[in-house]
Amino acid sequence: MIQPLAYIHPEARIAQNVVIEPFAIIHKDVDIAEGTWIGSHAVINEGARIGRNCKIYPGAVISSTPQDLKFKNEYTLTFIGDNTTIREYATISRGTEEHWKTEIGTNCLIMAYAHIAHDCRIGNNCLVINNVQMAGHVHMGDWAIIGGSSSVHQWVKIGAHAIVSGGSLVRKDVPPFTKAAREPLSYTGINSVGLRRRGFDNDKINQVQEIYRYIYLRGLNNADALTQIELELPPSDERDEIVNFIRSSERGIMKGPASGGIDRD
Repeated sequence: MIQPLAYIHPEARIAQNVVIEPFAIIHKDVDIAEGTWIGSHAVINEGARIGRNCKIYPGAVISSTPQDLKFKNEYTLTFIGDNTTIREYATISRGTEEHWKTEIGTNCLIMAYAHIAHDCRIGNNCLVINNVQMAGHVHMGDWAIIGGSSSVHQWVKIGAHAIVSGGSLVRKDVPPFTKAAREPLSYTGINSVGLRRRGFDNDKINQVQEIYRYIYLRGLNNADALTQIELELPPSDERDEIVNFIRSSERGIMKGPASGGIDRD
């Protein structure tokens, strides 16, 4: 299923049942697992490790040299998880010595013209919408969504199940389960629609919402809010994930509602 007009370096490792269309380029030191499809004019560079049943659309460039002046051609990798789709002209850089790899999880969709820079770590089931520009070292939790034409500052963390509105400038960390919008980027409620789609019941959703009322709507600083949450709210996986995310934030989290109003679904 490898078309004769495709270029495959003899040191590339291609599994069975891989389809490589005409004019695709596969460089050396590349692994492509079973069932993956590589479209015409896609370029898979050195250090790419592509999982099973992926789809790489025409013009996409995977594992390109990092756009980082500190990069000294060290040996680094790019991992693409199983069942991930990378659409037309998306670009993904390999890692640097800071983390040694760029990682994209399973069941992700990276839409057309998106850029994911060196050392980013994208979780499972994530959506990166058209034209998103992601700087280096960004972390994105499972099931997170970044809206189209958004720009994400280096070292930013986006929590699991969070959704960022299209056209956003993401300069601060976005905590798990939240919706982020406006300029500057602000908390606009929890991602209740997404949580319901993923099987969270009303009790869980209400618990998450109550946690964020402590953080964003009671006039507390983050340290006091987290202390009160641990003292007054019952333990849960969601509570611990939120508390640990905020405590470990190095860039600080996004601001609260500009009006100080009540969060709404």
